[in-house]
Amino acid sequence: MPELPEVETTRRGIEPHVLGQSITDWTVRNPRLRWPVEIPAQLQNQTVTAVQRRGKYILLSTAVGTLLVHLGMSGSLRILEQGAQAGKHDHVDIHFSNHKLLRLNDPRRFGCVMFQAGSNPIKHTLLKNLGVEPLSNEFSGEHLFAQSRNRRVAVKNFIMDSKVVVGVGNIYAAEALFSAGLRPRVAAGRIPRRVYDRLAQAIVEILLRAVRAGGTTLRDFVGADGNPGYFAQTLNVYGRQGQACRTCSTTLKLQIVGQRSSVYCPKCQTSQGFS
Repeated sequence: MPELPEVETTRRGIEPHVLGQSITDWTVRNPRLRWPVEIPAQLQNQTVTAVQRRGKYILLSTAVGTLLVHLGMSGSLRILEQGAQAGKHDHVDIHFSNHKLLRLNDPRRFGCVMFQAGSNPIKHTLLKNLGVEPLSNEFSGEHLFAQSRNRRVAVKNFIMDSKVVVGVGNIYAAEALFSAGLRPRVAAGRIPRRVYDRLAQAIVEILLRAVRAGGTTLRDFVGADGNPGYFAQTLNVYGRQGQACRTCSTTLKLQIVGQRSSVYCPKCQTSQGFS
């Protein structure tokens, strides 16, 4: 599933092509994705005033409201010339005054295109309960520590909870825990503040590195220009069970945490992570 780095890569890729452009038309080939597609008539000829990201949603803002676009499990947004032939899974096109179109391709149809009227898109039900942005000043070890008190949930599931912090998916949670020297199953409520400081720093560094690399392509993610993300080439633990740790050469182990595979290094990631 595209996570924060992939969505941010996409946002940065489409912004130069749609910011300041008017929405002239749209084509909906499949009106029902995860939810029915919402593109109201009042968007006709509206200018895109901002291209933002909240969690894993891309927000196209206009004077009358904001389009929320989610890539689902395997979707992508591409910038193409108007008239480009559509494929089987090209469900929605948004046409702009510069003769470009923004195309949502979504093979599994778990994505969405929805609308929030007015000037505050955060009021939308899909956004209003999201946690802090990990690349914002609100995110810190102090935040994680405060949110984790009396929580028995495994720390990996804790940092993947979008009500705590948004956009830290399975790949980036595993990599951040490795960087912080913390095992995935440790109870979130047992971890001291100093370790959360280390983990928060690791999350930020991992996400920034992934954004610079264009995200992680494991199967079918591509950016707005059609190119894959290259962060997968630098993964330390995710998907590397049974291989040697890049740091200490210990064989990496696999465990299931919250019904997800989680790979860790028995040596680099101590049982408690409190050292």
